[in-house]
Amino acid sequence: MRRMLVAGNWKLNGTLSTIEELVNGIKQGLDSVSGNCDVAVCPPALYLQHVQQLAAGSRLLLGAQNVCDQDEGAYTGEISAAMLNEFGCRYAIVGHSERRSLYGESDELVARRYAAAQRKGIIPILCVGELLEEREAGQTESVVGRQLDAVLASQGVDSFAKAVIAYEPVWAIGTGKTATPEQAQDVHAFIRDKLAALNKTVAESVVIQYGGSVKGANAADLFSKQDIDGGLIGGASLQAEEFLKICQAAG
Repeated sequence: MRRMLVAGNWKLNGTLSTIEELVNGIKQGLDSVSGNCDVAVCPPALYLQHVQQLAAGSRLLLGAQNVCDQDEGAYTGEISAAMLNEFGCRYAIVGHSERRSLYGESDELVARRYAAAQRKGIIPILCVGELLEEREAGQTESVVGRQLDAVLASQGVDSFAKAVIAYEPVWAIGTGKTATPEQAQDVHAFIRDKLAALNKTVAESVVIQYGGSVKGANAADLFSKQDIDGGLIGGASLQAEEFLKICQAAG
């Protein structure tokens, strides 16, 4: 049985004081979340140490919003997987649609970031998903398949035994629109079937999250689907009560 994973992506949000309030609020409600659900937060890199200290002694896990594809060197502004390790990061998001669209990250660069995380024992959360025009053109599977193929070609299917996949339809991120549970399940099943054609054991064990305007009100319906194993949560993860409702739905 796969474990569920709910991870909060805080993006470019938070201050020392608001983060302390948020983390303390989440910690206070974790007893209400099933033991089969892992709960993580991914703060801006500047606040990783602060959150590490606040989360100490709790079951709250820590993740980064990105990771450099290089281990060290002259890469101004980047943060390596080894550095993330020093602050207790278990996860690192790679290939988020905002990184792909706003900062021009290619499928190949995302695959290198994925590999860099794994080299240092960090679990990459690989984001895949299509634009609205791609969905309307019937290209969802070809786009998601291409994004997966870049990682499969360089790292192989066995690498997914130590990875998480997050399906995030770009048209549903921060828009208030959410894929129906059926739409989300169809893509999750496609991802799992694609991996199963290469390694059935890995495919059955890999956690595939859904992301895209998940809220407490719709989380249970989404998480009830066979191939949806939790969520990568954006805006709703900035409110402790709402985030905990989503985590509770994963139980």
